[in-house]
Amino acid sequence: MTMKRICILIGGLCLLAFAVMPVQAFTVKSLTMILAPNGDAQVDIHYDLTLFEEGAIFFRIADPAAELKKAFDANSKNPVTVTQATGSSARVIIPSFASVSTNGDETTMVTPSVSFERAQKVLDQYWFAPLISPDFSPDITTIIFPDGYRTSFNNILIIPSVPHQLVMN
Repeated sequence: MTMKRICILIGGLCLLAFAVMPVQAFTVKSLTMILAPNGDAQVDIHYDLTLFEEGAIFFRIADPAAELKKAFDANSKNPVTVTQATGSSARVIIPSFASVSTNGDETTMVTPSVSFERAQKVLDQYWFAPLISPDFSPDITTIIFPDGYRTSFNNILIIPSVPHQLVMN
């Protein structure tokens, strides 16, 4: 065999391997919601992107900050602010995320349920959807209340509403 044929054979095998390999896309590693006493939330998201997705961001084909803003704006009464977005993380400020009620000396905060099912439906509309398999359920979701109380969820697509009576010192 000549060197040219060997290169073509190796190249063909590589293409075949890439064609049959499942492509993992956007994967949420962690999502942390830090609540302020007034109910505002700072949401920190850490994720992995494929090389293809990183290239799309580099060439400005995709803009994670704009997409995150759209996603959170759709579920918020007030406009959200994306303060940071990189190839591996984002920070979003959501005004009035949790409801706050006071009865005498007791203050209760309730976070709304948050679903990532819509993100999957939006992605399914793109031409490349059959080629990727994104994971929108964070490996770990942590909600931190102003009094330091925290609760966590593992690998769930719909984060339930969480009520908590604040214990202020």
